[in-house]
Amino acid sequence: MSERHIHMAGHVTERHIIRAGQGGGRDVFEYALVRVVPRVERGECINAGVIVYSRAKAYVGARTHLDEARLLALDPAADVAGIRAALDAVERHCAGGEQAGQAAGDDAGRRFRWLIAPRSTVVQPGPVHTGLTADPAAETERLLDLLVR
Repeated sequence: MSERHIHMAGHVTERHIIRAGQGGGRDVFEYALVRVVPRVERGECINAGVIVYSRAKAYVGARTHLDEARLLALDPAADVAGIRAALDAVERHCAGGEQAGQAAGDDAGRRFRWLIAPRSTVVQPGPVHTGLTADPAAETERLLDLLVR
């Protein structure tokens, strides 16, 4: 099944609607970037990680990478150690188990939803996007390389 859409510029494109089991071995996943906003009042940010969730695979994972030079260019007084600790907490929360603290017993979806909840802190999630993947863990690495590093 497909739909035709006419864009404002007059171009016609097709968007295919994929139903469960029709993704060629790929499943829908959701992801959000993890952003560092060293001075919330200014709104400037750098991407410092990605969180990926696949309901079909019961997977939630995060990978982070802090570019300290870029961070300090935005705010020379940024608390680098505190930001690294917050990013590490995101990865631990995704991993589940005892290292996830109070979220240890939560399922992958609940942990993902908690992490993507909007917040006005130095480390915050970006908007949620979707895609298709056969391997959510590999997708996490791919998105980290593409969008963060």
